[in-house]
Amino acid sequence: MPVDAQQLQKIGLFKDLDLPLLSQLATHSRLTGYDTDETVFQEGDALPACLYLLAAGSLRLTKVSESGKETILRLLWADEMFAAPAMFGNGQAPATATAIEPIEVLTIERESLLKGFQEAPELALHLLGIFNQRLQHLHNRVHGLVSERAIVRLIHYLEYFAASAGTEVVPEGQRLRSHLTHYQIARSIGITYEECVRLFKQLKGVVTYQRGGKITILAPERLAAIVQHQAD
Repeated sequence: MPVDAQQLQKIGLFKDLDLPLLSQLATHSRLTGYDTDETVFQEGDALPACLYLLAAGSLRLTKVSESGKETILRLLWADEMFAAPAMFGNGQAPATATAIEPIEVLTIERESLLKGFQEAPELALHLLGIFNQRLQHLHNRVHGLVSERAIVRLIHYLEYFAASAGTEVVPEGQRLRSHLTHYQIARSIGITYEECVRLFKQLKGVVTYQRGGKITILAPERLAAIVQHQAD
């Protein structure tokens, strides 16, 4: 469906831009809805030259190895960009994107966005900052997969989602707003489903896991102590 300047201004990436520039971007933008478990694109698909931004809902990016093992690369929430090769690379989807819940995806044509960079260089700098953060996160993740024990990777994963997607206060402690299943976590931090279940049992009294991926951190300070103990 078409997009107008007011809709773009509600998105964090564009909130500080003037309406005339947003109107120019809007004429080359489109908002597309997807249902739960619907695929936005498959790994290797040819993508149109656009900026992809998740406008609403949550999205899962996965990659399948030659052996058939699926790895969850990222879980995304509203206002996050994805599919960078469509904008800056070879135009091939680097992973499979699947809706976790009903979502809306905003696409903006590359040429229109480049023209926007000329009129508002701060937009280009902002995009570069976001991609730099993503590269840093990827570096930290790869380092963790190589050097950290599984329980430390799990704790860092939970802490990441607590910081990025937020928590809500419940009587027991801080519940992650993101629902993360054993399968999702295992595929994200490089362990088996069974090991993931075992690690949560090991963290009993510090973290609770309920059906459907509802995770509550009971004692954040004890999580930090466990990480420190593993480092000693």
